[in-house]
Amino acid sequence: MDLALPLWFEIGSLVILTLVLVGDLLIVYKRPHVPSMREASLWVVFYIVLALLFALAMLLLADAEHAGQFLAGWLTEYSLSIDNLFVFVIIMARFSVPRKYQQEVLMVGIIIALVLRLIFILLGASLIENFSWIFYIFGAFLLYTAVHQAVAKEPDANEADNAFVKMIRRRLRISPTFDGSKIRTTIKGRRVFTPMLIVFIAIGTTDLVFALDSIPAIFGITTSPFIVFTANVFALMGLRQLYFLLGGLLERLVYLKYGIAFILFFIGVKLVSHALHTNEVPFINGGHGVGWAPEIDTWTSLGVIVASMAVATVASLIQANRDARARGHSLGEELSLTTKE
Repeated sequence: MDLALPLWFEIGSLVILTLVLVGDLLIVYKRPHVPSMREASLWVVFYIVLALLFALAMLLLADAEHAGQFLAGWLTEYSLSIDNLFVFVIIMARFSVPRKYQQEVLMVGIIIALVLRLIFILLGASLIENFSWIFYIFGAFLLYTAVHQAVAKEPDANEADNAFVKMIRRRLRISPTFDGSKIRTTIKGRRVFTPMLIVFIAIGTTDLVFALDSIPAIFGITTSPFIVFTANVFALMGLRQLYFLLGGLLERLVYLKYGIAFILFFIGVKLVSHALHTNEVPFINGGHGVGWAPEIDTWTSLGVIVASMAVATVASLIQANRDARARGHSLGEELSLTTKE
């Protein structure tokens, strides 16, 4: 379904979102610090309420289909962003980034993610417009990603260096310690790069991988480039505050990856089913649509996404509480100790 919103609303939304992101960036630049639980909570709630108000505006200006597609896309991207956040935790630990400067690293990571996703959104929209069979490719890719997500082992802090980062290490002179948030510093009269450069590169290449997963996933929910982009923006806004809010809880969400894998698998099936239903590929059913292939509606998708994340989160918290009690503590006590550290 081709969706269109008033032009003034689309332009106004993009301007306001840009101003909010710039303001967030200035806060990090002017006052690098570790946010308190209260500060992080207020910011996360603010961004969630902002996303819900945005969906309400779509409902009032257009219809429930617009609002539903945005909510489903936002929740899908939000869940994938939390998964991305876990990898950020691994990178921070691997390179021993001081907590005071982790906000800046996260903000740079978010900006890189936005730029990469915008590029992939424009590319994806162009492919969909010109090649209807691309839904087969997107669907197959998501099915593969879902299986890989479910069976892949957890990343290790000592394995955070990817091939590109290792190449950079070999070719550039890197100082052994950080110098605040600077990328370059002077040691014994010589200009060298700091480990912060490696951290930014590791974050950027990680963002690239996640963008490859997230864009086909949301195009399985909506083909509107505006909804795709704004859902991604809202999913990434508040991500750095969520990083500090979740703290030690993030690594205890052990079943999160299975919830995300199920969402990706479901959207992959939805894409393949849609491709079959609207088929134009000559060697499949003579180039005609397959009648038995169902079209899964937006609200069914939204229900599956919400239920998957709820089940994965609740199951993870139950397991985390059992593990904590086995160590002689409550989950709350362990999280409190982690936050103080």
